[in-house]
Amino acid sequence: LIEPLTVSTDADRHAVFRAESLHLPGGHCQHHHSEEEHEERRNDFIQGMMSPRSVRVKRDLSQNMKYVELHLVFCVHDFSVFHSSSFCLNQQYYKALNIRVALIGLEVWTSRDMISVSENPHSTLAAFLSWRQKQLRSLPNDNAQLITGKSFRGTTIGLAPLKAMCSEYQSGGVNMDHSELAVGVAATVAHEMGHNFGMSHDIPGYCHASAEDGGCIMAAATGHPFPRVFNEYNLKELQSYLSSGGGKCLFNLPNTRTMYGGHRCGNGYLEDGEECDCGDEEECTSPCCNANNCTLKTGAECAHGVCCHNCKLKSPGVLCRGPSGSCDLPEYCDGKTESCPADFYLVDGTSCAGGRAYCYTGMCLTLEQQCRSLWGQDARPAPDLCFKRVNEAGDIYGNCGKDEFGRYRRCSERDAKCGKIQCSSAASKPIENNAVSIETTVKEGNSKITCRGTHVYKLGKEDEEPQGDTLDPGLVMTGTKCGEDSICFNGMCRNASFLKTDDCSAKCHGHGLCNNNRNCHCDSGWAPPLCNQKGSGGSVDSGPVTSSSETHATASPHPSQSCPSWPKHAIAHPAGKLPPVPVFPAEQRKQTPQPQRGISPQARTLPVPVGQKPNHASPLPARPSPLCSLDPKNQSQPSAVPKHRPDPPKRPPPPCPVKKQSGVNASSSHS
Repeated sequence: LIEPLTVSTDADRHAVFRAESLHLPGGHCQHHHSEEEHEERRNDFIQGMMSPRSVRVKRDLSQNMKYVELHLVFCVHDFSVFHSSSFCLNQQYYKALNIRVALIGLEVWTSRDMISVSENPHSTLAAFLSWRQKQLRSLPNDNAQLITGKSFRGTTIGLAPLKAMCSEYQSGGVNMDHSELAVGVAATVAHEMGHNFGMSHDIPGYCHASAEDGGCIMAAATGHPFPRVFNEYNLKELQSYLSSGGGKCLFNLPNTRTMYGGHRCGNGYLEDGEECDCGDEEECTSPCCNANNCTLKTGAECAHGVCCHNCKLKSPGVLCRGPSGSCDLPEYCDGKTESCPADFYLVDGTSCAGGRAYCYTGMCLTLEQQCRSLWGQDARPAPDLCFKRVNEAGDIYGNCGKDEFGRYRRCSERDAKCGKIQCSSAASKPIENNAVSIETTVKEGNSKITCRGTHVYKLGKEDEEPQGDTLDPGLVMTGTKCGEDSICFNGMCRNASFLKTDDCSAKCHGHGLCNNNRNCHCDSGWAPPLCNQKGSGGSVDSGPVTSSSETHATASPHPSQSCPSWPKHAIAHPAGKLPPVPVFPAEQRKQTPQPQRGISPQARTLPVPVGQKPNHASPLPARPSPLCSLDPKNQSQPSAVPKHRPDPPKRPPPPCPVKKQSGVNASSSHS
């Protein structure tokens, strides 16, 4: 780590630290800064998210690059995190996973906190996710992270839902400013975002580098030096999440006009005034692009992208991304741009699996699939009586998640199938390595039924709760069908009509279904936007479908039709600096309230000092009172929040280089 000497007047003098020499300081904020210092430190923090220009590595030009459009939120008392000018955040950590983090929003709550931020991480997370869903419509994002100076109780330093990336209701996390070194907070943000990507906590044996290198990012507890790597198992979990239909929002390109980083030929992003951008001259491998001036070579129509072949655009209607499952939709080249459209899927609440399940965030969520993921291929859901008897207890083994205070909730009879999932399986133990089987025997008449649930524990103190900072994988997933016209949401079985799927699909005239943009995706033979005229199918979002397209039907076919791109069970049965950093102060926006998705996370922690009991007193010095006034009269005003986002760039930037790195077992304690 390199930092400028704060006591020196020579701007060229810096201090160089070894990563292993960076210790965790106290958690309280010890410095107060002027507004100019705040902006400078904020810019340093964000600059660390971008790939350093000094790196000269051949880019991986695979088509599997994913993009997270991130919105960061800070409170005024958190600016101590900005003093590192070489801070590496998610962009550095995630590029090894073929994921680019694009900062599209930075919001600083300078006058007052817009939510109730307390020492309770559960209530803080619930409030932040609800605020995000209601207030950020004018600045769409894939994920939002809150960094607060408030000390969470116990050893918790972060909290986030599991498998929630792209969710309108749950894609985000809360992070404590537990270190004066911004790299410490960076590791926590990367960790919590990892949970959103479906990564669970590491267990022994999955990290293989020495502990002196900092450990793995997904370790349950952090210490010094700070972790810097993911491991192979994390990658496996990520791939599993994506292959199951998660992360649909990651395949559209970030808007360079709203993205932080500044315009520069050679940065790998196609920006205004450029015809192409293949990176710096030393690293450009494109035969179609002039790296010195970002222009196309003579005769070239394009340089990169799925819809570009041999420097020529592919014809309209060529399939560029097929459906990944029954709730996904195909996308086609439009003949005008070299990139494939964003990944679209059926609107939440659309029926799938022959009416036995609903589509939710692009996944068809069945109890059968969830049991198999926990126990193996022979597993199946247990009888309803198991769900009722086990989940009415309201304890660690049977519950409907946690309330905003982190307490287990007892399931009512109606909500029982939205609690801990109960399965039948001959397997000796769950697939998850740090999970144990919880078996309950219930009587039904003269017969006995064995109900099998799972309990995922963390290594370490016996008196600490499991899970920590992620959603319990043993809970029924939000979006799962729990009855006729009913869907699990926030640990409750609710009428699916609140998703308004019927209202959307009704405008498709019976010849298509709504996608997640709430536009009709028409059956083959019908034309968008309303599927009421003859045409080739598809939607206004997915690109044109022609008779020569590399797929046939584009929307839900009649059950008797053969449709290789749309499974038969997806039937029409809906359910009810550089330039200044773009800082957006808090603002009130009139939005229609939306239901909040269920939260039942666990907490990442700091090591517990010897002799101190966890969850009773924080091992960190107490924070001073927040400087953010809660007086509703003291409210900051908006600053140039864009009402409409421009069209995305025409081609994806070259992916970040992938470096082979190995993880380590973190030497810090688990909690």
